[in-house]
Amino acid sequence: MQQNLAVNPYLNFSSKLKSSSLVFVIYVSFAAFVAYSCMYGFRKPYTVGLYPSLFYMGISYKVCLVIAQVVGYMISKFYGIRFISGMLPQNRIRYILYFIGIAWLSLLLFALIPPPYNIICMFLNGLPLGMIFGLIFGFLEGRKTTEIMGAFLATSFIFASGLAKTMGKWVLLKLEVSEMWMPFVAGAFFILPLFLSVWMLHQIPPPSTADVALRSKRLPMTKTERKLFLKQFGFAITPVITSYAIFTIVRDFCEDFANELWIETGYQDISIFAQTSTIMSIIVLIIIGSFFVIKSNYRAFIATHYLIIFGIFLAVIATAFFQLQFISPLVWMITATTGLYLSYLPFNCIYFERMLSTYQLKANVGFVMYIADAFGYLGTVLVLLIKEFLHFKISWVDFFSFLFYGAGIIGILLVLFALNIHKKIYSTINTTT
Repeated sequence: MQQNLAVNPYLNFSSKLKSSSLVFVIYVSFAAFVAYSCMYGFRKPYTVGLYPSLFYMGISYKVCLVIAQVVGYMISKFYGIRFISGMLPQNRIRYILYFIGIAWLSLLLFALIPPPYNIICMFLNGLPLGMIFGLIFGFLEGRKTTEIMGAFLATSFIFASGLAKTMGKWVLLKLEVSEMWMPFVAGAFFILPLFLSVWMLHQIPPPSTADVALRSKRLPMTKTERKLFLKQFGFAITPVITSYAIFTIVRDFCEDFANELWIETGYQDISIFAQTSTIMSIIVLIIIGSFFVIKSNYRAFIATHYLIIFGIFLAVIATAFFQLQFISPLVWMITATTGLYLSYLPFNCIYFERMLSTYQLKANVGFVMYIADAFGYLGTVLVLLIKEFLHFKISWVDFFSFLFYGAGIIGILLVLFALNIHKKIYSTINTTT
């Protein structure tokens, strides 16, 4: 009897989540949003530091930090192709806490070890954090409301980045903490909400039979199943993974060097990061979340291609208007970055989710997403090295403009190519069946 009493509170809570779709969506969205936002609290505050007088091997110390963290993040994504795709649901919570704990410890070492030797600490920081997205998204995928919940999770990328930078700058300016200790101190403010959100994730029940019927059952993948997937769809996903890699490069520069860009354009208010990220988050959340109303997996999958094209086209147009002095730097960055996220975030919450559902594949989003992420961050590292070692005499405004134009032209062509491939594949499947 005592055992039943101990179990009943969880069962009652779980059954309440199952009984109301609205309650379930709000609960899961909030838990995922907060959990991933907290991860950013251990990843991005250091980017508001300028470290102006420090160099290592002729390279700006801050660029070294960014490269070190991104390399760690990239290695994590490559390893995650196998690790996340084979993850058992019952192990997700343990690994989330374990990985973020390692990341926070690395920030403590970053403060204690003098530069330039503490650069390795930023590599160790990025290494575990690359796993967090796949662990959290595992709670959301394969459900009839995945788009709504995924949209909240995806918009946390924008909101949390701004929040983490605002917290970092507040710690620097208001608490007068040094640039070396700032990342660790800023991370401390995210500990309690992290534990709360992870506890909430632990209460989420598995997908229902209705979810499985509408989408497809998401199971851990074996090595053989991963090879079979790539054999069947490797050619089809190559152009979108390439375009996603390009968008990742631009997005990473927008996050890691936003402080330099705002200073160059005359904006030094502490709240600029949170203000702009909040506006972008709301716009992106509404647009991506609206894909929930498209019940047909194939139609939603096709529509996602057009959304990606629209987003990157918006970024290109905003950049052109800024250079023609039709809009201010503030309007440019909000509009262009919103367009960028409308191209980047669908891959994280709609594109691969609807692709697996369209073709009823025995796979999971984590596998495909981590392939895309791995090559995306590899591209970021390469561009960082090229920019630093070739010593381009170019302002941040011009460099960002170049990135938006390049990503727009190449990205649109690649996504259109992928769209044509999938239309042919779907048509062939329907003809043969």
